[in-house]
Amino acid sequence: MKFLIVKGLSAKYSSSKGPVYAVDDVDFELESGESIGIAGESACGKSTLGLSLIRMLSGATTQGEIQFEGDSILQMNESDFDKQLRWKKISMVFQGAMNSLDPVFTINEQFLEILKQHSFDGNAEKLILDAMNSVCLDENVLKKYPHELSGGMKQRVIIAMALLLKPKFVIADEPTTALDVLIQAQIINLLKSLKKDGMSFMLITHDLAVLSEIADKVGIMYGGQLVEFGSSEQIYKNPKHPYTQGLLESIPKLQGDTPKYIKGIPPSLLDPPTQCRFIERCPLAIEKCKELPPKFKTETGYVRCWLYEDKL
Repeated sequence: MKFLIVKGLSAKYSSSKGPVYAVDDVDFELESGESIGIAGESACGKSTLGLSLIRMLSGATTQGEIQFEGDSILQMNESDFDKQLRWKKISMVFQGAMNSLDPVFTINEQFLEILKQHSFDGNAEKLILDAMNSVCLDENVLKKYPHELSGGMKQRVIIAMALLLKPKFVIADEPTTALDVLIQAQIINLLKSLKKDGMSFMLITHDLAVLSEIADKVGIMYGGQLVEFGSSEQIYKNPKHPYTQGLLESIPKLQGDTPKYIKGIPPSLLDPPTQCRFIERCPLAIEKCKELPPKFKTETGYVRCWLYEDKL
């Protein structure tokens, strides 16, 4: 049995201008202990995808299938999902995590509130200390208020809260954004350590270099769709979609060619095109690209690109 199966997942928000199709027909699978990285430009649907998995979308309609250890997440009622899965088996480090802490409560009080919310009746003190130790924070931090902590310490507190009930799968949305390089390295090393202990992650980020260190599988997102999905090795060594190739060519290198950039802007998700969503920016577009491409199977996943219709 697969650890996590996502099939045909779509999510749309209601707005004054009409529905916003933030996630469209996303598929991927993970085995236990595997981690996935999701990369792409801002507003491509990465965060919505993560929030869909933990059922915390506000004002959105979700369709498709999400199976976690055999449980159909979207078919469960809210009460059962909250009691059985949310934060116990699936948790999340939210984007802008440093602003997620309540300024009027101590860190310990905020840990206790999580345990109360999820009806924990065991040794709360030991559980909290274990979570703090896992992110290399001293127990004295528990007595402090958020404003007394540095940015890196706040970020690690948020990660500790996500790890508090020892979930099997953690969705980390931009966990290293706005941190200096030393703190970023600490967070990355922490995630790698937790991964070695068997925890699975979904790491959402703009930083492809970070993904290369942590993710077993990588999904490249564009215009609400995963335009390419596969093993980390395949994505980095043999990228197929022109968008994936463009992202990798934009990474600065110590030696070699000057980084390139992708011209143009992403499509509006208010009215996504019925043709390939990358066609207006693609240097390799052909006549066939005026149709929306299906998923062509690759060695380790799939790619949405007409260039591979007869090659894979």
